[in-house]
Amino acid sequence: MVFSSALFLFYFLPLFLLGYFLMPARARNLYAALASLAFYAWGAPNFLLIFLASCLCDYLIVKALARQQSHARRRAFLSLSTALNLGLLLYFKYSNFFVAQVSATAMLLGFSSLHWTAVALPIGISFFTFHKISYVVDVFRGKSLPTQSFAEYLLYISFFPQLIAGPIIRYHEIDSQIRSRRATFDGITEGVWRFVVGLAAKLLVADPLGAVADHIFRGDPWGMTTALTWLGTVAYTMQIYFDFAGYSSMAVGLALLVGFRFPENFNRPYVAASVTDFWRRWHMSLSRWMRDYLYIPLGGNRVSPVRQAANLWAVFLLSGLWHGANWTFIAWGAYHGAFLAFERTRLGARYLRLPITLRRAITILSVMFGWVLFRSESIHDAAARWARLLGLGPAMQPKHLLARASIISDAGITVLCCALAWCFVIEPLLDSREQRLALPQPLYARIPLLYPALAVLFALSVLALEAGQYSPFIYFQF
Repeated sequence: MVFSSALFLFYFLPLFLLGYFLMPARARNLYAALASLAFYAWGAPNFLLIFLASCLCDYLIVKALARQQSHARRRAFLSLSTALNLGLLLYFKYSNFFVAQVSATAMLLGFSSLHWTAVALPIGISFFTFHKISYVVDVFRGKSLPTQSFAEYLLYISFFPQLIAGPIIRYHEIDSQIRSRRATFDGITEGVWRFVVGLAAKLLVADPLGAVADHIFRGDPWGMTTALTWLGTVAYTMQIYFDFAGYSSMAVGLALLVGFRFPENFNRPYVAASVTDFWRRWHMSLSRWMRDYLYIPLGGNRVSPVRQAANLWAVFLLSGLWHGANWTFIAWGAYHGAFLAFERTRLGARYLRLPITLRRAITILSVMFGWVLFRSESIHDAAARWARLLGLGPAMQPKHLLARASIISDAGITVLCCALAWCFVIEPLLDSREQRLALPQPLYARIPLLYPALAVLFALSVLALEAGQYSPFIYFQF
């Protein structure tokens, strides 16, 4: 079940909210957890028992950890929980990839290929695995107390707004909200705004541009002109932003409806003036998780420059692997890690003193070339597309060029232009304005006339939903 579906919008969500507010306060955590399990089971019923069993094991392990006085015993329980969760992630997400690599190597050496039944990937396993690790580490460090009941723990792990595609919520960020929270009129109003804007970003911008990007990226790279390759790259750059940021906005909005306040996941990433700045703005919940649970334990900024660069590169290599079991994701992580390491060198420090407009242009081009790697089926495919972006490769026949002119419609061009204007004109202005001025109230609170615009956005989104095809969120596959 996805947020941008009639089933969720007109059945699941109204019934959930009705039941939630009719419930006594002491029963709401259990009700929300059970509703979230139903939400998950709708899309992945075969994994529900495995999910529940792993949650129960983690809950009991952490309860035992909290009772220990010995640091060695506490660390043993921490290691047990981490090994359990990473073991499940490795098996379900990476076993097919590892077996394929071993089989390919065996065939190169003259042996027969391995026989293997492919393992299905549980929806959202990367996200809820990180939530589980956050819980046990926060309790181990004394940053949070363990949950008072299994229902509370289950709510933290399975709460449906963030269950399948984030944002990644660290336990200490919402532990007090799990124990006590209150839905307010202002919070509900903000939640409705955030949800509708996110829904519109997904259905009115990301999906139309996704159709263009898919058409181009599924084709032969050498069968595309340089112009078409740039069109596909720009379309995908806009698609992944509006798709994932739209989902995150919907998740934040849904949480606000019942009194939870999730941390933000995006902060105008395409106005970034460096790749380091980009990762402070893009998928911020993942960046913070990697920083607190991986980068800092490796030494953070307290080590030598060489070791720091190696740590950054290793963290982003793992970040790429987290996104998917494919060499393209690993290479994408290494690509970004190399940029972050470079920006901490003396030459990188000089680069960061260049005019901000120039650095923004270099950053977005670097990010776009990275998205080509992220979206391509193989590294060979990505290399061919990079060559096309640079104008390299065989020439195209004029008739072939004309045959591809219908890939994007006039409406698609309008959507793309609006998306580009938002990212590269409006967002930089908003970013600059907010750095100069303190804005205590959100925009809709200061301009009531925007409420009709919200109704129009919702109506257009519903029309697009009814007219369009099923389009899952990009990050569901991770």
